[in-house]
Amino acid sequence: MREFHSVDAVRAAEAPLLASLPEGALMRRAAYGLARIAAAELTRNRGGVAGRAVLVLAGSGDNGGDALFAGAQLCRRGAAVTAVLMKPERAHAAGLADLRAAGGVAVAAAGVLEGRVRGSAAASVAGPDLVLDGIVGISGRAGLRPDAAELVARLAAAPRRPVFVAADLPSGVDPQTGGTDGPAVQADVTAAFGACKPVHVLGARWCGRVVEVPIGLALGAPELRQCGDSDAGRLWPVPGADDDKYTGGVTGVVAGSEAYPGAAVLCTGAVVAATSAMVRYAGSGREAVLAAWPEVVATGTVAEAGRVQAWAVGPGMGLDEEAEERLRTVLGADVPAVVDADALTLLARHPGWVRERTAPTVLTPHEGEFARLTGGPVPADRLAAVRALAADLGATVLLKGNVTLISAPGGEAYAEHSGHAWAATAGSGDVLTGIIGALLAAGLDPAFACAAAARVHSTAAGLAARGHCVAWRNDAASGGGAGAPVSASAVLACVSAAVRVVRSEVPEDHGTGSTHA
Repeated sequence: MREFHSVDAVRAAEAPLLASLPEGALMRRAAYGLARIAAAELTRNRGGVAGRAVLVLAGSGDNGGDALFAGAQLCRRGAAVTAVLMKPERAHAAGLADLRAAGGVAVAAAGVLEGRVRGSAAASVAGPDLVLDGIVGISGRAGLRPDAAELVARLAAAPRRPVFVAADLPSGVDPQTGGTDGPAVQADVTAAFGACKPVHVLGARWCGRVVEVPIGLALGAPELRQCGDSDAGRLWPVPGADDDKYTGGVTGVVAGSEAYPGAAVLCTGAVVAATSAMVRYAGSGREAVLAAWPEVVATGTVAEAGRVQAWAVGPGMGLDEEAEERLRTVLGADVPAVVDADALTLLARHPGWVRERTAPTVLTPHEGEFARLTGGPVPADRLAAVRALAADLGATVLLKGNVTLISAPGGEAYAEHSGHAWAATAGSGDVLTGIIGALLAAGLDPAFACAAAARVHSTAAGLAARGHCVAWRNDAASGGGAGAPVSASAVLACVSAAVRVVRSEVPEDHGTGSTHA
């Protein structure tokens, strides 16, 4: 489970270390890790360190010092290192002295932008192999200043783009929200000093690959977690020797309508793919569901469905009075429920139906549905907004997006970032809802159920895009090949394979008994 700590928590943990260690020791630890990462990137991308051109973009703060000290270490390994000082009069004195002592050179950013740099530094500035971004650190704000933005843009547009390695975070990206109000560094790799911060997942598209650099911080509970494959696999419902179709958690599905029968098929199929237990369907899509999934017990109404351990409700169910009554009935039952799509629109009219519940409730809005529930658009601080809605309604909230955010009513939060957007296809959310419903029925904690389901969902989409699941019914139309766009049907077809992927990451000695809660 990857953990992300708030900027304030990291600063608080640094204070006692700074007081107890010799001056500059903590910075040198960070610089050592940064230099190692940079050397590995040079070896991977340019064949080695010696003789390679490295450009250090050094701001006036501690991140500038980290980058200068790291540049000095690369100098000692034979790299030609030039430091571009954003504000020469405020450059980190000890870091700059170390760089010069190691054989590196320093120039002013203004001179670079005006074309006044000559000699060996000119070659490094014109075409570096690697750029160390130390312009701003976790005290910085979103958006680069004009001079830094112009410099970064020039480097990024070079005929042979250099490898960008960021010191702690890409400059220009907000350290807490991961957002940016203007130009920012697009890093290939980010060295996270001491701990990962929210930016490393919320701003993942800017960070590239994130590598933690331990510097000795003692931290408490994280601000945010990311569920890994082994985390999801370890608690995924697997039947034990004494289990049967009822003990695994019976999931009820209310989805689809005459206008959208496909939503019923996708949502119900996801439950079937995610669990070995019984699935009950209630709704007007009964015939379509049975045609696709004959193992499902399908009825026309919620009252006829029978006993379930959790409900998945909403995809394609419509917004009429009949749909509203079905939602009210589902939320009136004392079992967990995941609410999505049309049911969220209906719920915006009746928020008390969730507030009055004692059983766990999960809401899975996209940004438009989130706006209906809250009365306004999603703000820049998405995590704070998700936490606020969860606290207001007393429900676990999963906000869909390139980075999916999850918050329990008590504030426990998860993020899922797959590194791709193949799940961004019509009907894919119906599949996610079904997976969450299956995990709720199995008794998993709602927030973790969302995190694990989101992990498997994104894994399934990635498998489908790479053509690893060729058994789905419309395979001839799948596009085939690696990285091909996929439909929700293809994502659904890969759910079971994705479960196998996350289960494969669980150590063999974890045990084979039932994981039902």
